[in-house]
Amino acid sequence: MLTFKKKNPLSQKNLEKLPSAPLEKSHLFNARYVPFADVASGANLRTCKEAYDLDEVLYRAKDGGLLDVSHDMEALAIYGPEYWKALFDARTGRTAWPFGSGVWSKKEWVLPGIADDDIVSMFEGNSNLFWAERFGRDVCGMKDLWVKQCGNSHTGSFKDLGMTVLVSQVNRLRKLKPEAVQAVGCASTGDTSAALSAYCAAAGIPSIVFLPADKISLAQLVQPIANGALVLSIDTDFDGCMRLIQRVTEASPIYLANSMNSLRLEGQKTAAIEICQQFDWEVPDWVVIPGGNLGNIYAFYKGFKMCFDLGLTKRMPRLVCAQAANANPLYRAYKAGYENFEAVKAQTTFASAIQIGDPVSIDRAIMALKACDGIVEEATEEELMDAAARADRTGMFNCPHTGVALAALLKLRERGVIAPGDRTVVVSTAHGLKFTQSKVAYHSKEIEGMKCSLANPPVAVKEDLGAVMDAIKVKFDSMR
Repeated sequence: MLTFKKKNPLSQKNLEKLPSAPLEKSHLFNARYVPFADVASGANLRTCKEAYDLDEVLYRAKDGGLLDVSHDMEALAIYGPEYWKALFDARTGRTAWPFGSGVWSKKEWVLPGIADDDIVSMFEGNSNLFWAERFGRDVCGMKDLWVKQCGNSHTGSFKDLGMTVLVSQVNRLRKLKPEAVQAVGCASTGDTSAALSAYCAAAGIPSIVFLPADKISLAQLVQPIANGALVLSIDTDFDGCMRLIQRVTEASPIYLANSMNSLRLEGQKTAAIEICQQFDWEVPDWVVIPGGNLGNIYAFYKGFKMCFDLGLTKRMPRLVCAQAANANPLYRAYKAGYENFEAVKAQTTFASAIQIGDPVSIDRAIMALKACDGIVEEATEEELMDAAARADRTGMFNCPHTGVALAALLKLRERGVIAPGDRTVVVSTAHGLKFTQSKVAYHSKEIEGMKCSLANPPVAVKEDLGAVMDAIKVKFDSMR
């Protein structure tokens, strides 16, 4: 279980001044784009021949590979780990702009060069690290299971963490190069479009979203519509939408907001830093993350790695990527020893946000998993829906994607890979209220080919005391 320690003495000193006071040597902090291939090869990123300013509008390296945001770690290391811990702790939950945000409380590690006035924030982050006591004890046989509720956010998903960073940089770019960036666009399975449209609306920036027709929930669809985005419902899947938006952004002053753009990962990595902070700068043994386009796996790795490299933590956790069996290209590659990766045609899954057969961040994810001795597991539709239903019965109300992660956890527990005493964090990526249609279908037993063994449909009863008491006695044995 979580143990509480005395606060670092430094965090008790000048608490009111720490959040907004400029660091004396902060002018040395900088971040830039470098080829991800250089990151993966272990090259010295300070002397990297190919590097780009973050104010440039580009998404790929010269060789066509992905880019990565690289920070000057030597400059950040000028301030020791105890200072960073105290600074981050002092900022948490405050109202001082923009540091009350869980993302921007780590501004120096995210976008050190951006002006506070350019930041577009809903004070995202700072999400609950929920002790899943009953689910851990009664279902998993664990005493130290936690759920990081990233869905408890402004638009109901973890995508807010990355979108605040991307839209903030776009806000800056539109002031510097108004002709170069006139709108922001994304392909989405639902949650990305909700986050993009909300943050763009807050900044007064036009947004365009490409959605696969009839493949997202009504709650996800209505969010970008309500926020005034141009919503294009396209007769294809996510991978088709992704190919199309790339071509559109290449041919127009529309800025690409998908996770191919490494800026979003800078915001998403703060969830990992936040987990360390919430555990008083201790690292869990395992972190289980749902995976679709796979940027989040790398983002969590990156956050944990920065904490480790700068001395805030003493080790790295092991990561688990959980995929739906109907969209599992990374799982297949993992089972084959990563010798070759083949995209798949993703089949329909209730975990619609990870219904992706050709993930953009496949190389990022494989590097991250190899670096921390990670595992990939899959869950069938019945397994993920049953796992979500079991969790709901212990007080949670999570999305189907979290169901994928919980089902993967149960499999790893059954095989003894994760031990009963291992501190484990399951990342919940979206709020269950965005996926009520799937829950209604499950509890109504309307899903073809699925037993829905934990369904709890409402009981129709006449307006009669005897009939009501009979129904209660059927449900509760102790009252018979």
